[in-house]
Amino acid sequence: MANTKKTPNDSLVQMTEFVLPNDTNTLDNLMGGRLLHWMDIASAISAQKHSNQIVVTASVDNVSFGKPIQLGNVVNLQAKVTRAFNSSMEVHIEVEAEDIPNGIKFKSNEAFFTFVAVDKNGTPIDAVELVPESEKEKELYEGALRRRQLRLVLAKRMKPNDATELKSIFKLD
Repeated sequence: MANTKKTPNDSLVQMTEFVLPNDTNTLDNLMGGRLLHWMDIASAISAQKHSNQIVVTASVDNVSFGKPIQLGNVVNLQAKVTRAFNSSMEVHIEVEAEDIPNGIKFKSNEAFFTFVAVDKNGTPIDAVELVPESEKEKELYEGALRRRQLRLVLAKRMKPNDATELKSIFKLD
């Protein structure tokens, strides 16, 4: 029988990539599209581990690029599910770059991806419930509903008046 509840650590994925010449632009910086590709893979594995199902990417929240990741750097990605809804799961991913020869590590990016669990025909199916344990996990879990409602409002799949968690942001009566 499949688990009916899991913790965020059950979905933890750590992935490491090495930035090679084929991954860079003309300034020898990691191309944003390549980083997004790696982030999508790590996040999808996390959602699949959580749900034990096939998953598809539904959305990606804002990803901004701060300090460039350079040729020869090592990229460490860490992803874990923050909350499961009906068939969807929110995954938080953090990206850290490392210049090993110079002993420098820095946080590069973070984002929230949303995945939907589907059956072999592509029909959405129920996701496994998530039970947060640590304080950070509980904070991410609580914020996930607000982030979900914001995504739905921005995609015009929910009316702002129906976004109960966001009413104070929209100053609705």
